[in-house]
Amino acid sequence: IYYTAFEPKQSNRFVMYIDGIPAYLVKGVTAISLDQTAVELNHINVQRFVKGKTKWNTIDLTLFESITPSGAQAVMEWIRLGHESVTGRDGYSDFYKKNLTFNVLGPVGDIVSEWKVMGAFPTNVNFGDYSYDDDGQAVNIKMTIRPDYAVLNY
Repeated sequence: IYYTAFEPKQSNRFVMYIDGIPAYLVKGVTAISLDQTAVELNHINVQRFVKGKTKWNTIDLTLFESITPSGAQAVMEWIRLGHESVTGRDGYSDFYKKNLTFNVLGPVGDIVSEWKVMGAFPTNVNFGDYSYDDDGQAVNIKMTIRPDYAVLNY
């Protein structure tokens, strides 16, 4: 009988902020997700379960590879905070772990949902594929990051 206002979130309305990487280079991001294990408690002929450890899953990012500013250079600066390939030196986690912000936007550009991704660092990076067979497709950087945890603010 009564009208209920309903506006779904849309997958193309988002902004992701990563220190050192321009927000407009972020083309796509997988959903923030977690796994929780179950601990089995056996007692006589009954099994009960309680929650075990919580593990936040990796997040896959797709970035545009631009000429200026270079997306690859921005990603390599982040990687160099954890490992310098020339010298073999590794960095402290305080250097290479970053806190990211993932904002979901409403139809007028307002922030309707905000995730804070804490202690993230890259675990896998692919700087793009090149081929003479392509018809001028844009090059994308694919990147997997490992967070410590995430917080949904609203």
